[in-house]
Amino acid sequence: MHVTISPSSVRGAVRAPPSKSYTHRAILASGYAPGATVHDPLWSADTRATARAVDLFGGDVSRIDDRLEIDGFDGRPSVPVDVIDCANSGTTMRLVTATAALADGTTVLTGDDSLRSRPQGPLLEAIADLGGRARSTRGNGQAPLVVTGPIEGGTVSIPGDVSSQYVTALLMAGAVTEEGLEIALETALKSAPYVDITLEVLAAFGVEARRTESGFAVAGGQRYDPVGGEYRVPGDFSSISYLAAMGAVAATDGEAVRIEGAYPSAQGDSAILEVLERMGADVEWDREAGVVSVSRSDLEGIEVSVEDTPDLLPTIAVLGAVADGETRITNAEHVRYKETDRVRAMAEELGTLGVETTEERDSLTVHGGESTLSGATVDGRGDHRIVMSLAVAGLVADGETTIRGADHVDVSFPDFFDVLEGVGGSLERHD
Repeated sequence: MHVTISPSSVRGAVRAPPSKSYTHRAILASGYAPGATVHDPLWSADTRATARAVDLFGGDVSRIDDRLEIDGFDGRPSVPVDVIDCANSGTTMRLVTATAALADGTTVLTGDDSLRSRPQGPLLEAIADLGGRARSTRGNGQAPLVVTGPIEGGTVSIPGDVSSQYVTALLMAGAVTEEGLEIALETALKSAPYVDITLEVLAAFGVEARRTESGFAVAGGQRYDPVGGEYRVPGDFSSISYLAAMGAVAATDGEAVRIEGAYPSAQGDSAILEVLERMGADVEWDREAGVVSVSRSDLEGIEVSVEDTPDLLPTIAVLGAVADGETRITNAEHVRYKETDRVRAMAEELGTLGVETTEERDSLTVHGGESTLSGATVDGRGDHRIVMSLAVAGLVADGETTIRGADHVDVSFPDFFDVLEGVGGSLERHD
């Protein structure tokens, strides 16, 4: 699907979609448990991949209205009867690769072209260090992967600057090993708030994990058991970033975009609200009510690190294209290893829209003061976050903006374009 967006003013109330990060972890944690009910999950392409993996490990995930009823495998995953296809979900692949290391036998995991290009080597090495066998079929640290267990726990060291998901995967699996797990970080941890999310979800499921001087640790022999057998997923600040950006650049004069379901949590991407405020946006956040309101404002370029918030780079880049002056996004090298190289993708697609940028290995500078957004045909790069950020740009570009491959929003925000139309965005869908 392609979508053409015309310049539009937006206003009104929207509800934040549920958090993808929390949903992934809640589905897998429910699999590790005897069972649980997950309320308000995000049901998207990515989270369905995690649900399929839980099914293949011997659990059962059923969607009923706005909840998931999950029968778990109670810490003892079976050897899957089929290959686990993680589709485009890097989170799924990394989290369930560690689950596969608990099974008494061999598991094969794969994904689409994009996922088969993403690094998994450090996690494979960690599993091998713990007594399992784990290899890439192509010998390049990328999927397809073959994992043989079971591991019983122990001590392992991994780099912290490639993906925090390695830590999450090992902590979740380590809790049900016999010995538990200690993780030493070889380098500073990037995307650290995502591990905070993991610790928060583990605690909600009755599992204790902790930080140590060198990394993290989780005791073995624990049982996943959420209070009352239930867990509720909070709103997603990664998705909220696009809604808030819409308000900041395209809200009707005197009006605002009001985002409901924005409750405080461990999500690092809530930093988008601080970024907007630093750029001069009119932002109000009622934390108790879980409501964010953003009005259109004149924005100024800033310097901002995405070391802990890699998913915000596309949104910030678009804000920088609208702002006066330069917006410099730093500590961004790890953002190149997502569904696509998001640093290069945003530099090239914004360039197509007439925006001057300077791309370096670890940064992206957007020269908003030297640029005029002009409508053009751009490529979503098979990446939901590229698509949604370019849609925000389309609201304020001069002329129509057509985004190819817009259907990839299904990964994290399936009704994104319905929401955009609902607040006044003018768009046309076409094949």
